[in-house]
Amino acid sequence: MSPGGAPRLALLKALGDNTRYAIYLELARSSRPLSTAEVAESLELHPNTVRPHLERMRDVGLLAVEAQSRGVVGRPQHRWSVAADAPSLGLEPPAMPVLARLLVGVAAASGAGPEESAEIGRAQGRQAVAAIAGAGQLGDEDDVAACLEALMAELDALGFDPALAADEDGTIVAFTHCPFAELAEAHPEIVCHLHRGIVEGIVETVGGALVKRFGTLVDRDPCQVELTAR
Repeated sequence: MSPGGAPRLALLKALGDNTRYAIYLELARSSRPLSTAEVAESLELHPNTVRPHLERMRDVGLLAVEAQSRGVVGRPQHRWSVAADAPSLGLEPPAMPVLARLLVGVAAASGAGPEESAEIGRAQGRQAVAAIAGAGQLGDEDDVAACLEALMAELDALGFDPALAADEDGTIVAFTHCPFAELAEAHPEIVCHLHRGIVEGIVETVGGALVKRFGTLVDRDPCQVELTAR
């Protein structure tokens, strides 16, 4: 039996359609859930064409869907992702999630804590900035706008689907999706602070802003970081 108890034949039929297969690959390659409109845009299709294909794949257990309110009157936005137990089609080495769990377990057993994890994350954040700068995509250093642009770009690439809100007190970047959720729930003292370190490494390297507060999985849902101008 396949995901959700659906017969294998149903999965094969669902993926036998070229459009559905293309949609499935698009979602499998994405580091975060995608809206119907995003899937349609990436494949140059109309959302009304994409929607029934998404629903068909959900019905056979290939996809998972979550409804997210956009803060306005109307229907919530549906965001799609590959179901946790759906076939990977070889897009992800099957050993990598196992290796990640083992490494986090080793770190926990060896006594690594929040600060050790954050320092590893900071090194990753600095490397990310170096890569952005090397590609000529980094604005003026010590500039708030450049700092936020670099931070948002890296968090989006990692799959955190960041959302930005600013007022007179500063800027908040919320992480509306956590690609490390399973590991973070098991070991927040390690995984959440790796994430904190990545954020701090980016902000400190680009400059223009300071991390005022980082809210982890333990603190709130969604997790978020509060920034102030330097």
